[in-house]
Amino acid sequence: MGIVVASTPAAAQGHPELQANARAALSSLEAQDPLAAALAKRAVAVLVFPEVTKAGFLIGGEYGNGIMFRGERFAGHYNTAGVSYGLQAGAQTFGYALFFMNERALQALDDAGGLQVGVGPSVVVLDQGKAKSLTSETLTSDAYAFVFGQQGLMAGVGLEGTKITKLSQ
Repeated sequence: MGIVVASTPAAAQGHPELQANARAALSSLEAQDPLAAALAKRAVAVLVFPEVTKAGFLIGGEYGNGIMFRGERFAGHYNTAGVSYGLQAGAQTFGYALFFMNERALQALDDAGGLQVGVGPSVVVLDQGKAKSLTSETLTSDAYAFVFGQQGLMAGVGLEGTKITKLSQ
């Protein structure tokens, strides 16, 4: 059993650089995936984590910083952190975007002092297979997540808990 401390390159970025990286990541995602572009138009807010670092051996952790946008406007600075335990080994970086489809889902993020994925509003993680089966008419969940830009190697399965928390400005 081992404990891994992951570096947090996103944490070292200044607010303006993080905002620019988040906007660029969202624009790239929308250009590559028509469903992401459709979701962005309908969402009340989009939370973008341009770089999350995950590493572990049996016990793992992940961490990253992100920016929330309401339309084109900056609406908050957030972090994501999680721990996992199970048959896993390796390290990777990735980004993800959460599309909040209604005010209730967005309010759940603030009410609990953070959103724990798997608790609260329904969050559907879209992989290529799921994304192809959805249309703008079949979107009925509170929030949708796209994972993008995966680099590195993380093998295995584990029990995960990821929490998203708003940071003070």
